[in-house]
Amino acid sequence: MAQKPSIPKGTRDFSPLEMARRNYIFDTIKSVFSLYGFQQIETPAMENLSTLMGKYGEEGDKLLFKILNSGDWKGALNAELLENATIGALTNKVSEKGLRYDLTVPFARFVVQHREEIQFPFKRYQIQPVWRADRPQKGRYREFYQCDVDVVGTNSLLSEVELIQIVEEVYRRLGIRVSLHINNRKILAGIAEVIGQPERIIDITVAIDKLDKIGIDNVNKELLDKGIPAEAVEALQPILHLNGTNAEKLDQLEEVLATSQTGLKGIEELRTIFALYAQSTQDGDMTTYQPSSLQVELDLCLARGLNYYTGAIFEVKALDVQMGSITGGGRYDNLTGIFGMPGVSGVGISFGADRIYDVLTELNLYPDDLQSTTQLLFATFGEQELLYAVRWANLLREKGVRVEVYPEPTKMKKQMGYADAKHIPFVAIVGGDEMAAGKVMLKNMQSGEQQLVTLDECLLAIG
Repeated sequence: MAQKPSIPKGTRDFSPLEMARRNYIFDTIKSVFSLYGFQQIETPAMENLSTLMGKYGEEGDKLLFKILNSGDWKGALNAELLENATIGALTNKVSEKGLRYDLTVPFARFVVQHREEIQFPFKRYQIQPVWRADRPQKGRYREFYQCDVDVVGTNSLLSEVELIQIVEEVYRRLGIRVSLHINNRKILAGIAEVIGQPERIIDITVAIDKLDKIGIDNVNKELLDKGIPAEAVEALQPILHLNGTNAEKLDQLEEVLATSQTGLKGIEELRTIFALYAQSTQDGDMTTYQPSSLQVELDLCLARGLNYYTGAIFEVKALDVQMGSITGGGRYDNLTGIFGMPGVSGVGISFGADRIYDVLTELNLYPDDLQSTTQLLFATFGEQELLYAVRWANLLREKGVRVEVYPEPTKMKKQMGYADAKHIPFVAIVGGDEMAAGKVMLKNMQSGEQQLVTLDECLLAIG
């Protein structure tokens, strides 16, 4: 008995319906990226391991899929090496390439490698799969897509504003109500400075990140349990109790962080971003104000990628579905430095296609006609009718109509069932009488209405 076919754990097949939904998401995101002048690039699925290793930390390196060298990879091994070498040393002998872990490191490599060919500021987007040898579980896959958009080669905060606008427009088109949470890495560093614990910034931010979930008392307890001095925890309290509008929070922060130049710089950057974004919602003569539908909230608990981001940081959450972040990103000052080209600042965000898919599914927000790829199916009774249908189909395709011809003159019930299963809105029935009249019997599959039509009338009816 043949073994039942399967796919690797952590990977998925996508049905025609799933692909239609995924392409709807990708096409929507792409169309918005293009509106803002971003250009699409692609990088190879596999990169040299020298490009990938050491960029994601020790744990990240363990999650890289390594690819065996082609040819006689065993020739690089000998008995002594097999007996004494570490896993890392063996890997270096038999594998020189790996599947990309994310799109960011390959992008950094791309910028450095093609620096003479690209125009700075460089506005790029990339929608491709990535691979991680993680433990598969619900919502976590070994192969998944990332949808990244970045600007590199400029320090201008207008780039941050454009990313906020992109978030707003993407989710407006998808029909998902979202809130955008924003913070600044410099503010987080300033908080750690003013309470006298600059070296404990990660411990502090990890704890306050849980404020909404566990409350102030438990946050304070966790800080103390981590060895943060009581006086430092006490100094943190005004920050934990911040409230009001974004402007009011920044005013309060300015008082608390008055002694931290780093923190004040972060506040200044956020004020500029908020001001530019507010101005961008005004019309051309700058006399009326169109409030944005996007909720933009200063969130001091937001602390993603502390070792990576250097300025503004973003996270986007759906308002009507219980789910984690569906988009996130921020400003980084040295993307290309890992490849010997320091000082190139950039900012970017990534849309989580899989989570967006789940949100759209739960809220039933996909367009009704998404499954319908074919507009018209020809159903026939015999071989001559089949040839007649093929000629009509070719003429209609020349007019841009998406047409199928059922490949064999079988029972009409079967042919109609095929049209129903594929959500085809119209069926053209061809029999002897229709051929004699030089027409087809056009059936609207939704209303059940039938009418004898010419080619031009068929085009008009299909729309």
